[in-house]
Amino acid sequence: MKETEKIEIMHFDQEGYLEDGRNVYEAGKKMTALADRVHEEGYDAVFLMGVGGTWDEFMQLEYLMNKFGDKDLEVYLIHAAEWNVMGHKRMTERSIVLTASESGTTPEVLEAIGKMKEMGVRVYAMTNPEGKIGQAVGAENCVMMASDHGAGGCEKGYYLADCFGLRLLNRRGCFPKFDLFIEQTKDIWKDMLDIRKRFEPRAEELARKYALADYTMFIGSGALWGETILYSMCLLEEMQWKRIRHITSHDFFHGTLELLEPGVPVFLFMGEDECRALDERVRAFLTSGVTGDEDYVIIDTAEHAIPGLDDDFRVIVSPWILSVLTTDRLARNYELVTKHNLKYRRYYHQFDY
Repeated sequence: MKETEKIEIMHFDQEGYLEDGRNVYEAGKKMTALADRVHEEGYDAVFLMGVGGTWDEFMQLEYLMNKFGDKDLEVYLIHAAEWNVMGHKRMTERSIVLTASESGTTPEVLEAIGKMKEMGVRVYAMTNPEGKIGQAVGAENCVMMASDHGAGGCEKGYYLADCFGLRLLNRRGCFPKFDLFIEQTKDIWKDMLDIRKRFEPRAEELARKYALADYTMFIGSGALWGETILYSMCLLEEMQWKRIRHITSHDFFHGTLELLEPGVPVFLFMGEDECRALDERVRAFLTSGVTGDEDYVIIDTAEHAIPGLDDDFRVIVSPWILSVLTTDRLARNYELVTKHNLKYRRYYHQFDY
């Protein structure tokens, strides 16, 4: 990779980011309106459908809707490729589906949408309205996708999805502080920019130390689990060709802990929900010294303040914070050390398979 390419890749347009944040806030209103329409029309179950990175991103919304929802709310996270061959017995013509696609052409999602529409299922999408998926669901059921796994900014995709899911909860009487949440987060992009700046020196240090490691382990839980997979799989496996292992905090002690030894970097992502107790157990083990491995990194979203944000909302924005730290800044610094452009692929989108 040429030096000029590296400089271009690392450039961060701060004003553009903030302006885009304002646009995302307006797009969030459209997602809220879609949720209002769904509530008024009625539904029997909510399905969140993705593939790869979009599937990972929906994990946090599945978690939040189950956390805040009532006992009668049914929320299912489905992978489009798997649904295409297996279906889902709970899906009926009264069900609704929220999906997402950065490219707007994801073939597994397109196939699923076609089958779902034949069933009479209502499908809504976060994607380009002019793309194939946008055309398949219809512009009236579509809002422009805000995520870009290869250029940071995934927190904006989280925001849009949350506007939809939390509004559904609000209309059910399960999340009464929805309007306050929207008010307190409408200018959060400035805070996300500040978090980037404060973390940059550490991101540089971690990349210099671990970007060339042969094998790295990533541990997360709860609201952060989807982002843990997204960063380790989409950014490091797909975009950096690194060998990694991602594991939940609750499953770490059932096999994976035996792989710890000196020289194996371990990243623990600590969240702010009920599963933090599980993260604490992992941290205690990593820092105990019994493995002899000193290459452990603790990244705790609770250490990154957002002024004016109620404590009740911290669990919602914690995946956004982790995305800023890892999918954006840490991945960018890995790229500089490995000299491997995040856009380079061997196979993905190179030919049909």
